[in-house]
Amino acid sequence: MRCPIRPCFVTSMAVGFLWFLMTLKAPWEIEEDQNMKATKGQDNYSRRSDLRPLEEWQDLHFKYMRTVHQRRKTWLTVGISSVPGPNRNSLSHTLVSLFRASSKVKQKHLTVVVHLADSDLTWLRETVVQISNLFSPQILAGQLILIHAPADAHPVLGDVRDEAYQGDVYSKQNVDHAFLMSFAAKLSNYFLLLDDNVFCAPNFISHIHRKVNTMSSDPWVLLEFSNMGFLGKLFRSKDLPGLAHFLLLFYKEQPLHRLIPHFRTLMAQKNPVLCRPFLFYHRMVHHSASGSRAGRVGRSKGPSSPDNPPAAVFTDMKVFGVHFPWEAYTLDESFFWTYNVCAGSHLTVILNHPANVSRVQVLTGTIVDGKYALERGHVELGYHPEGVPQYCTSFSVLGPLLEGQMDQEIFLKQTRYQVSCVKLVVDADQAGGLIVRHIFLWEESAKAWKRRRGAENPRGNGK
Repeated sequence: MRCPIRPCFVTSMAVGFLWFLMTLKAPWEIEEDQNMKATKGQDNYSRRSDLRPLEEWQDLHFKYMRTVHQRRKTWLTVGISSVPGPNRNSLSHTLVSLFRASSKVKQKHLTVVVHLADSDLTWLRETVVQISNLFSPQILAGQLILIHAPADAHPVLGDVRDEAYQGDVYSKQNVDHAFLMSFAAKLSNYFLLLDDNVFCAPNFISHIHRKVNTMSSDPWVLLEFSNMGFLGKLFRSKDLPGLAHFLLLFYKEQPLHRLIPHFRTLMAQKNPVLCRPFLFYHRMVHHSASGSRAGRVGRSKGPSSPDNPPAAVFTDMKVFGVHFPWEAYTLDESFFWTYNVCAGSHLTVILNHPANVSRVQVLTGTIVDGKYALERGHVELGYHPEGVPQYCTSFSVLGPLLEGQMDQEIFLKQTRYQVSCVKLVVDADQAGGLIVRHIFLWEESAKAWKRRRGAENPRGNGK
């Protein structure tokens, strides 16, 4: 550790909120923060390896918090720690999914805290600008707060080739989340831990609220709304100071997803409480370690293999068991299972970026006998995405499903715009089960699309 926690965090909080106030030009009159002045006189603190008591750390956060952004306590805080990754838009897509999955009424009971946990100034600046542009209403309403702790407050990461590097990585991850949890401890009654690259199930707040109510007579420390790592873990906010202290004590020992079960056990909850259906799941990553698009992990790309560009998947159909909507869009053998669908119900794929889709294949029902296939349905293509979260403003019908299946190429004469949405629509009420096995998309390269468009419309090409 290269500098004491207290002055580093005060400075980072000041810079972080100043960034937002300057970007949004919010008409807030902020008093002088004496803590910031005190910090300037403490820049030459000697190096120390111990961590300050959590109580001092926490009190400092909330003195500054009360100064710059006062609002009433909410029911749930969602905490996210974000670092740069191969997909530069993963955090914004996660926030879109989070706010889209919550009604305006439920958002009043929600606070989202994002810890920007990296010292890359370019990434910090770009992320702050992007988030403030996309989510300024949520920021001004106090529903979204960004914080940043500088690199001086974290362990120094070694060389990636060093055997100790992996331990350094999870040491930093633990300290990052200790900052996050300490800051969030007094914002809400409950705290939900998420990752920065996830989907959120619709109405997840209502699901969590119902589960908490059903557990009111049972003692619990941790409820798990996902079975993947530390994703979807719910705590009582009163336990966060102890958890943050626990992470700071053992930050070098194990990664976060292994320390959390130890904390649960120490707090006298012997067995995990898995809450189904799971409400949170990781977004598919279509990038390799070098940053190039991979998309088909463990698969060789054949000439007829689908591409399935990065996307979010939403539905208003019921979720059954552990088979979720996004599984219909994966390139493996997973699938989405639902039941008793109604006319007008839909499963919609919203692409992260508009794409030159050249072919769409939709497969429903079991492989062997076609059981649980969609009896009557059609597919629509969507264009012109708008809003936050995004939605397509116009659709055109691609065609109907025949015996629960569709496999259709898209020609330039059928669409003059890049596709942003692919929607599977139910045309008639259907009792019993429904399996959406695959939604496959083939993407044509931009150069090939422009060449084909020019060949089909030579006059337009010459303008």
